[in-house]
Amino acid sequence: MKPVKWFGAVVLYTVLTLLCVYLIPNEPPLNWFTSFFGFTFVAVVPGYCLISLLFSEGKLDLVEKAVLSVALSFSIAGISGLFLGLSPIGITVPSITVSLSGIVVVSAFFAFLRKIGLLQKPRVKSSPPRISV
Repeated sequence: MKPVKWFGAVVLYTVLTLLCVYLIPNEPPLNWFTSFFGFTFVAVVPGYCLISLLFSEGKLDLVEKAVLSVALSFSIAGISGLFLGLSPIGITVPSITVSLSGIVVVSAFFAFLRKIGLLQKPRVKSSPPRISV
């Protein structure tokens, strides 16, 4: 997928999730949308954006990407919940959605910059070890 379309899809999914969480009432026929979009947003999207930032295209296959996305997403959600719980803001639905949305958009933006070539991974110069006698 082209980087512009990828970034647009991530931002569109984030906005769609926020609209579902805030605008759809919690009534039985419509709450499935909120549950589906909310769960996939928390369980997959933050980790997927971080993996796209950390790894080059073609480095990981689909199964590795999926497993790492879910594991990293739950880790990111847990750490952001820990920081929100310790802050004066507290853990509320708006604070969680805003913090996770911010993490997703920022990591997707940096992944987008890396995909188009404006952001390169730092290369560590390595020299052979010197042996002194």
